[in-house]
Amino acid sequence: MLSSTAAPLSFALALALSASAAVFNVQVGNANGSLTYSPQSLTADTGDQVVFTFHQKNHTATQSTFAAPCTILEGGANSGFMPVPDNQTANFPMFVVTVQDTKPMWFHCEQGANTAASHCGKGMVFAINPGPDGSANSFAAFQQNALAVGAQLQAAAASSSSIEAQYTGSTTAGYGTATIPAEPSPIVVTQTVTVETSSWVTVYSSYIGSPEPTPSSLTGNVIQVIVGGADGELTYTPDHVSAAPNDVVSFVFHQKNHTATQSSFAAPCVRLKDANGNVIGVDSGFMPVADNATEFPVFNVTVNDTAPLWFYCRQHKPDGSSHCGAGMVFAINAVEDSPRNFSAFQALAEQLNGTSTTSSGSGSGSGSGSGSGSGSGSGSGSGSSSSFGSGSNSGSGSNSGSSSGSSSGSGSNGAPVGTAASMALSLGAVLAAAALLL
Repeated sequence: MLSSTAAPLSFALALALSASAAVFNVQVGNANGSLTYSPQSLTADTGDQVVFTFHQKNHTATQSTFAAPCTILEGGANSGFMPVPDNQTANFPMFVVTVQDTKPMWFHCEQGANTAASHCGKGMVFAINPGPDGSANSFAAFQQNALAVGAQLQAAAASSSSIEAQYTGSTTAGYGTATIPAEPSPIVVTQTVTVETSSWVTVYSSYIGSPEPTPSSLTGNVIQVIVGGADGELTYTPDHVSAAPNDVVSFVFHQKNHTATQSSFAAPCVRLKDANGNVIGVDSGFMPVADNATEFPVFNVTVNDTAPLWFYCRQHKPDGSSHCGAGMVFAINAVEDSPRNFSAFQALAEQLNGTSTTSSGSGSGSGSGSGSGSGSGSGSGSGSSSSFGSGSNSGSGSNSGSSSGSSSGSGSNGAPVGTAASMALSLGAVLAAAALLL
């Protein structure tokens, strides 16, 4: 615990604050513009006072923590900014902190916070009662934490500048007449990846601003995405995520009848196809869920690299308008500092209003799949996957979404970008529920 007083105090007044306690003087900055506290650390007893004297420029003495050296500690001591003109030679402002116990206390300068110019990120930190040299909580370790924050801020600033340079052209959307930022040329990266006790070389295509290719673990993390909701929401929650290789994005389908279908930025409401027009993207198929359901089907997508992946719901409302056109889209690893970010993707889907989801291509597929629901464990059976096409609809509802063309496929949808497993559903149940739940 600390108590503190901020005012333009004289040294004599600071001494008078306590006749019995020791007083430590710390100089903050100097006439040369150095980003330093001098001394950088000290050892104090309970009741001792630390007097920060602020020199030229504009610095603070702000309490933080060892783990987050450049973040203000809520309720901690804070001098606020102390501007000092270059020509000032006397009567420097002071800030007094009274030590309440002998636990380590950590401070930093808030100038330039959260930017590449952060004083803290350049090592301008201070400590009272840090651990001994070489220990885990030594002053040197604390300062290294601050420098690491600075390196991240500088890298982010450089990346942002490079990201903007990537997106210099424009093109027309995959359908309609909308003008969109042109896709930058992917960067082919060869990198040695080390996770836990394993190491391997990976070659992948990515973009400046994409996540690093290093998995968080060999098994990866599971990122849950709720599709729809009890109130009929046309949403994915969250609507975009950042995922590392090996991570699994688990789509959990709630009430109504939705899909998680891969598309592209340029054609947000059309299934992803190769240059020959063949569908290649992953697709959950329709996942009907009754209003009173307590168990929910799951569709998993495993991320293999860090390139952006785009998804939409290919369901339509009874009036013919599409869920995608209402903004029901989702993204994995969208480069948020670029013009091709999630918000731009969603805006394009709404602008185009899913008008090309009834394209001339047709086809349906069925295959075996396995998966788990949130409360049902696992099961197997025949699953279904359908695409909108020019063929006639089947089933008792007018929007079942199947077409006259058909093909067989694997339960994983043959997805090149990752593996997927959907909860087992019978084809009859899919078609009947599609008619009931739209």
